[in-house]
Amino acid sequence: MTLSNETDTGPERRVDAIKPWMPALLAVAAMIAAGFAHPPAAPLLAAGAAITLLAMAVLRPRRRVVAPPDEPEETVSDRAAVLAGEALEALPDPLLIISGEDAQDVGDRSIIRANRAATALLRLPAGVLDHPLHAVLRDPGLLEAVDEALFGRRSQMIDYQPGGAQERHWSAWVAPLPAHDGLNENLAVLRLRDETDARRAELMRVDFLANASHELRTPLASLSGFIETLRGHAREDPVAREKFLSIMAVQADRMTRLVGDLLSLSRIELNEHIPPSGKVDLAGAVSDVVDATGPLAGRRGILLKVSREGEGSASVTGDRDQLIQVIQNLTDNAIKYSPDDADVEISLRIGVGADEAARVWTPGAAGLSLLTPDRDADARYVLLTVRDHGPGLARETMPRLTERFYRVEGQKSGERLGTGLGLAIVKHIVNRHRGGMTVESVVGQGATFAVYLPLRTPHPPA
Repeated sequence: MTLSNETDTGPERRVDAIKPWMPALLAVAAMIAAGFAHPPAAPLLAAGAAITLLAMAVLRPRRRVVAPPDEPEETVSDRAAVLAGEALEALPDPLLIISGEDAQDVGDRSIIRANRAATALLRLPAGVLDHPLHAVLRDPGLLEAVDEALFGRRSQMIDYQPGGAQERHWSAWVAPLPAHDGLNENLAVLRLRDETDARRAELMRVDFLANASHELRTPLASLSGFIETLRGHAREDPVAREKFLSIMAVQADRMTRLVGDLLSLSRIELNEHIPPSGKVDLAGAVSDVVDATGPLAGRRGILLKVSREGEGSASVTGDRDQLIQVIQNLTDNAIKYSPDDADVEISLRIGVGADEAARVWTPGAAGLSLLTPDRDADARYVLLTVRDHGPGLARETMPRLTERFYRVEGQKSGERLGTGLGLAIVKHIVNRHRGGMTVESVVGQGATFAVYLPLRTPHPPA
């Protein structure tokens, strides 16, 4: 095809057709070169290049292309607009182009363009051309930054946390777009970058060091004291030596479990915002846990009773190893706090709604929601409950059950000694699976812990 305003196809005409594009092409080339020189800024510079091409394509006067008879006519600006749009869609970071006319009317801010990443993140309707900004972004600081870009012509970078059950951290960059003749509205570009992984990794390191240094201090001091005693007057006392070595083995085992639970919790928290994608049959997972813990329960005469209600499959979208850990922790706790020759009841209810799953099932019991998923009226869940018949829990202790290292007063010593991380691990795993968690108890009659996870496929209401 030949670029020209007339039928002449000489080289001078083609050069003249390219000249208006030279500033934009040079700017794009400079951005690309800067991206190679400074890799951390490459996504931002790529976004600038795409926006530059898109603006030039839309605002430059269109030039007619004289094509051979067997080819359709097109324009340079049409082709550039298509390429710029494709470049915008290919960006991995969510990017929005926002318009606004009245600085006093906060309701007139509209999203006039969103790339594929932004559409998926904000759940915008396909092909959105004019969507209210406040309908998808409600953070006051972010909205103020958008106004500063639209009407104050000021660029800035701010932190943005959208809220919800899964904590996310975003870096939001807002900048004004150049004003053009014939347009009554101001334009700005908003780019979001997910920094959750970096924030969680830093928090994981800080928490691990703080928790490990605090919790390991006591067993390490105990081991040091016993070693000093064995080197001294107990060196020739076989009875004392055997007693001290037994205690040291218990302390070393507790430190091993503590470090293992801390590492497990840190890994879970690091990926908590990333939903799992596997398929897990909860009924099969419960069966596996019962088979594994049955011998331990049988030594104390405890019977594990499993029941199931509802039709259909108990399949959920999840990580099988993590869900096995949830069931294992809850079952171990129930066995630990149950008296000898008692029953531990494990039940599955399939196809329940969120309100039904979160209600109190035991008459006269005090209940509390420890984790509530984001609201979805149409979601159906698989409800897993584990009930023991032990001493139960007082109402005032319930809010702290999922805190790290928290153990109920009176249950911090003896055979029931644990790391205090089991329920914290359960809560974070369930949160990653977009589920909920509750507890209910009658003092002296036992406690019931329940988790509910979204069904993998829609289930008809009961």
